[in-house]
Amino acid sequence: MLRNKKVLVTGADGFIGSHLVERLLDEGCQVKAFVYYNSFNSWGWLDSLPKEKLKQIEIFSGDVRDPNGVKTAMEGVDIIFHLAALIAIPYSYHSPDSYVDTNVRGTLNVLQAARTLGTERVLVTSTSEVYGTALYVPIDEKHPRQGQSPYSATKIGADHMAEAFYRSFDLPVTIVRPFNTYGPRQSARAVIPTIITQLLSGYTEIKLGALTPTRDLVFAKDTAWGFSEIAKCDSLIGEEVNLATQQEISIEDLAQTMINLINPQARIIADEQRIRPQKSEVERLLGANEKIKQHTDWVPQYTLEQGLSETIEWFKNKANLGRYKADIYNV
Repeated sequence: MLRNKKVLVTGADGFIGSHLVERLLDEGCQVKAFVYYNSFNSWGWLDSLPKEKLKQIEIFSGDVRDPNGVKTAMEGVDIIFHLAALIAIPYSYHSPDSYVDTNVRGTLNVLQAARTLGTERVLVTSTSEVYGTALYVPIDEKHPRQGQSPYSATKIGADHMAEAFYRSFDLPVTIVRPFNTYGPRQSARAVIPTIITQLLSGYTEIKLGALTPTRDLVFAKDTAWGFSEIAKCDSLIGEEVNLATQQEISIEDLAQTMINLINPQARIIADEQRIRPQKSEVERLLGANEKIKQHTDWVPQYTLEQGLSETIEWFKNKANLGRYKADIYNV
């Protein structure tokens, strides 16, 4: 049970992190949110939560690259959900150093602090990008890792560091591997917000990169629920586990689905700057979810149609849509 557990969420100000914070509040947890320090005192997407929820959250501003701050934030915490990371693939092409510092070193700081403090459970967030283009489907947790971008390479490094701390020091770590999560609050660098914001902003020519790759899309609330279920499951300590729907859709079909829902007159056009280097593009992601189903009660609650509808409705709110720059390529 998670009720009354003191939990820390790093990356709580981000897309998945903010949804997880809400989930953990619903589970009855005492939630501490680790947000990225900035001079504006912005708490990211947590600022958009109702005031009654914000009052229940303890905010800690810091930087996961700082071992002292990480350790300070983790003192007295039972469970840590480590989500803080740099995640944009295009940005990783020209700033790989920052990805090593944040994703690898940041994870090491969390693991070191957890070992020192005797933290009860550590959940480290991975990504389906570590698998690269599927060598077989559905992709299970034994699938080889392929570093097809600096981003995915750093996440592979972070995963292996977590595994090493479990094997070397018996640290109670679980590696949680969400496939492509989408929903309200997702950043504009992702494909679904890219499509929706262009459509809702009145564009009839929707600029996209590669159209043939397929993705396994998980709604944000299902991803958050997956994290909470895994945290309750001792049999997943020392394991890595996918969060996937075990269904796939091409980017082209996904875009056409949203065009049909918002503006059937729109059409897709290719934008060369949005296309990844050929050997870096992950062509197919279709995840296996047998493992999490065997160990927990988790099954996806949202169909793609339901998730897209809820996401589109969120973006239709002018206050939400106004946060996005639909007229540029968001790296």
